Amino acid sequence: MKVTVLGAGAWGTALAGHLAKRHDTVLWARDSALVASLQQRHENARYLAGVMLPASLRYETVLSNALDHAQAAEALCVIAAPVAGLRGLCQAMRDTARVPCNLIWLCKGFEADSSMLPHQVVAAELPGHGSNGALSGPSFAREAALGLPVALTVASVSAACRERTVAAFHHDAMRIYTGDDVVGVEVGGAVKNVLAIATGISDGLGLGLNARAALITRGLAEMSRLGVTLGGRAETFTGLTGLGDLILTATGDLSRNRTVGVQLATGRSLAEVLAALGHVAEGVRCAQAVLALARAHAIEMPITQAVCAVLFDGVAPRDAVSALLRRDARAE
Repeated sequence: MKVTVLGAGAWGTALAGHLAKRHDTVLWARDSALVASLQQRHENARYLAGVMLPASLRYETVLSNALDHAQAAEALCVIAAPVAGLRGLCQAMRDTARVPCNLIWLCKGFEADSSMLPHQVVAAELPGHGSNGALSGPSFAREAALGLPVALTVASVSAACRERTVAAFHHDAMRIYTGDDVVGVEVGGAVKNVLAIATGISDGLGLGLNARAALITRGLAEMSRLGVTLGGRAETFTGLTGLGDLILTATGDLSRNRTVGVQLATGRSLAEVLAALGHVAEGVRCAQAVLALARAHAIEMPITQAVCAVLFDGVAPRDAVSALLRRDARAE
C-alpha cells in the first residue's frame, strides 16, 4: 500500500516509521532543513532523538508530490499536524487539487478560535470528502517508535476508510480497533489533555494517589457529559479513546500535558513551562474552548474550570484545588 504522512513531529514520525515496515511510505514536512536531516541520518533528532527510522522511509518537502503518492483508491493519507495547523494544511491540500481518496488525522483537541473538532474543520475545508476519519487512542510517540505494544481506534462513517486504516497500521505490535463515533473519539482526545494538566498539578503539589484517582474519575464524568451533549455515545468514553487515553496522559511521565501541570505546581509561569517544554501541549491550547462549550451547553465541568483559572486567570494552583474541595456534596 502507498501511504503519505503529512507532518514530521514526534507522532507523525513514529507512525511513518511503523508504516514503512510494511508499506511504501512518504513522510512530508515543510521544513527543508528537517527533511535534509531525516534523509541523511534516518533519525528525527528534533522530536525522536535516538530512534532510528527504516531505510525504506522516504521524505518530501513538496506537498503536491507527497499527495500524488497517495492518490490511488487503495492508498491512505495521514494528517499528523496539530489542531492549530489542521485548517491551513487542509486549505493547502485543497489548493493542490490532489486530495487523496482516504484521509485520516491524528490531532486531538478543539480549534482555539472556532471551538470546532477536527472533523468539523476538515468538513469545512474539504467539503464532500466523506472517506475520512480520526485515528486516536492511548499512545506515546516514543514507545510506538520503539515498537512497543499500542492499541488505537480509527473512527469513521466510511467503511472504506476504516478498512484502509486497519490494512495500513494493524501489524507488528500495533492493534487497530474500529468504530463510527467520530465525535466521541475526538471529544475524548481533546478533553483528556485538559484533565491531564489538572492531574499534573495535583501530583506536583504532592496531594497523593487518592487525589489522582478522584481527578481521573471525576474528569471522566466531565468528559462524558460534554461528549454526549455534543453527539458522542456514552460507551465511547469508557474505551481506548476515552478512559484509556485519559489514564495514560494523566499518569504517564512522557505526557506533555501532565508535565505542564506538574511544573505549574512548582510556581513557574505558563510561559516558562511552555518554553522549556519545546513541544505542543494541546491541553493548554484547547482548555478555553472546552470551557466555552461547557458553558454554552450549561454543562458542569469544575475541573476544567479550575485548570483554566490556573492557566489564564492567574489563580495559584493550590487555591484552584482548594476551590474544588469546597464544592458542595452531591450524588455521584
